[in-house]
Amino acid sequence: MSALVDDSLVIVLAGGAGERLYPLTKDRAKPAVYFGGPYRMIDFSLSNCINSGLRRIFIATQYKSLSLNRHIRMGWNIVSEELGEFVEILPPQKRVSEHWYQGTADAVYQNLYSILDEGARYAIVLSGDHVYKMDYARMLRFHQERGAAVTLATIEVPRADAHRFGIIAVDDQERVTGFEEKPEQASPIPGSPDLALASMGVYVFDIDVLVRALEADATEATSHDFGKDVIPALIQTDVVYSYRFYDENKKASKYWRDIGTLDAYFEANMDLCHVNPEFNLYDPEWPLRTHQPQAPPAKFVFADAGRRCGQALDSIISPGCIVSGATVYGSVLCPNVRVHSFSHIEQCILMPGVRVGRHARLRRVIVDRDVVIPRGALIGYNPEEDRRRHTMTDGGVIVVESDDEPLIGPVTDEALAFEAEADRRGGGA
Repeated sequence: MSALVDDSLVIVLAGGAGERLYPLTKDRAKPAVYFGGPYRMIDFSLSNCINSGLRRIFIATQYKSLSLNRHIRMGWNIVSEELGEFVEILPPQKRVSEHWYQGTADAVYQNLYSILDEGARYAIVLSGDHVYKMDYARMLRFHQERGAAVTLATIEVPRADAHRFGIIAVDDQERVTGFEEKPEQASPIPGSPDLALASMGVYVFDIDVLVRALEADATEATSHDFGKDVIPALIQTDVVYSYRFYDENKKASKYWRDIGTLDAYFEANMDLCHVNPEFNLYDPEWPLRTHQPQAPPAKFVFADAGRRCGQALDSIISPGCIVSGATVYGSVLCPNVRVHSFSHIEQCILMPGVRVGRHARLRRVIVDRDVVIPRGALIGYNPEEDRRRHTMTDGGVIVVESDDEPLIGPVTDEALAFEAEADRRGGGA
């Protein structure tokens, strides 16, 4: 297996704008969006690579990539250049044309010079914005044993949901016979009439097949996309197999998420707060790596200052956070968040550096990085006002940006008197 892995190269596609995650993607690429506290979305694909023994990794970036580039530089310099290992950024260079990347396939095509220079036999192409655990070495072995030119990672989905995915048709030997992009009537899995196979956006290519396919696609008037153009064309000419996703998450149902909307992003984060979440962050046998900021431990204060001690229930609290005489319930706090006294945070995602003022009440809210929530803010309790002042999803989740002006709620005289007494006895935030 080591020789097979050593003969392989990974290309991570991380240039997506993530328009449906706006405004979280207003200033960052989708793979750089925070997830589960300290992590970024790209960390899950990169952790899969390292856990699979793959240490030659190119990352193709494009859209608002500064924060993503910085994250890779600070958090993923863990490989040995002396041993030929690398995690390398590939920005658009216009090496072969006058255009920026025109699609996922074009992003790889424009970097064929760098890819071929590595002399690898196999290329693994994958997305940098999916959340899952997968051993790519298993897929490589399957690809080699079947004598495939291309292998597609697939996951079973109900046929009723097939219109959301690229659907693969296979025969009883798992050889791919067709591909349809978001079909209304999907081809069923042989022997499972209620299920279809969805493409996960993970591909293993023989390098010579990849080069031939990309050069052919570059001459055609296509969208230059792997799923829409390159893969359907290869099915007609080459041996293409489906590899059923083997989940390293070790749960009853397979976990793979293309978190494409704000509601899906919110629900996936909220799941992590459950006692037994669908996605396990805590498996020592499959470590999830990221850039961990130099921050002190999380702290909960004011147990002896005449006020309720800061507390967090069913929540993820990252390093550097201080919950000061406030209550946090069912929420995800990214690094270096400060929640001040008498505040109530319920089912929220607070990005790094967020400051929540005293007496603020937030419910089902995503607060973007470094936003200061003013004293007495009331967000998530008045739908009409929330929709007027902030971005609000179909599911009622509110996203707060730095230039938003939250509704300020009333603070009772009793609360103010208690606050004054608490400050007199204990001081502080």
